Amino acid sequence: MNTNELTREKVAAMIDHTNLKANATREDIRRLCDEAKTYHFASVMVNSAFTAFCREQVAGSGVLVGTVAGFPLGQMSTAAKVFEAETAIADGADEIDYVVNVSDVKDGKWDLVRSEMEKITAACHGRGAGCKVIFENCYLTKEEIARLAAIAAEVKPDFIKTSTGFGTGGATVEDVRIMKETVRGAVKVKAAGGIRDWASCRAMIEAGAERIGASAGKQILEQFAAE
Repeated sequence: MNTNELTREKVAAMIDHTNLKANATREDIRRLCDEAKTYHFASVMVNSAFTAFCREQVAGSGVLVGTVAGFPLGQMSTAAKVFEAETAIADGADEIDYVVNVSDVKDGKWDLVRSEMEKITAACHGRGAGCKVIFENCYLTKEEIARLAAIAAEVKPDFIKTSTGFGTGGATVEDVRIMKETVRGAVKVKAAGGIRDWASCRAMIEAGAERIGASAGKQILEQFAAE
């Protein structure tokens, strides 16, 4: 994407305004929702315990409620992830970001990876919610990233996502490019993890990211406006 054509409003509409901290308070999440409404971010992204609360806070604003499943490790059964996703959607979530089982990827159990992606994507889409698949690229080889992206291009969740932000590394331009080039438009790419300023945000968008996960959305917009 040519970032020279972006406006402040378009940038804001690409950002999932995020607070996934274990010690986030209800007041922290209320503030997150207020900021999302003020700046017109795409969504608030929170842990699932706050889903119903956020639904109330952003009602009528156009801001989506996003939450996570199998977060941040992805090391639980597919059934547990599906249940978590379905419960969050029932509580008012518009989008679910779930974490793949990285061990299955490393072990080359691609049939299990695909089956899980199919089940969670179907659970979300069947209930009218979006689905994003978190790869956690810091633990994967470039070949594994491409293989995962190729599976997603066939299963068709809404987004594939670089990182949880809780691993040993976050989004990189190279990884975003690999993901974007592999899916060839079949799904979108979300970059998340370590994106704290407009310079890094812009680099991810130029590499092909169409959604940005960040807790520093306000700072990103302020720097964009100052250019």
